[in-house]
Amino acid sequence: MRLWKLVGLAGLAGVAATGVVVARGERKRRAYTPEEIRNRLHERVEQHRS
Repeated sequence: MRLWKLVGLAGLAGVAATGVVVARGERKRRAYTPEEIRNRLHERVEQHRS
């Protein structure tokens, strides 16, 4: 029974850690202004054309 508690706690810790990573990435994406996003997309298109 004790083993299952440890496995459950490890699973919860993994889910929490994944949520932190996802939230951090989302904040980085939302920090861009629309102009920055547009410029980055244009740069990518130009790189693929050449």
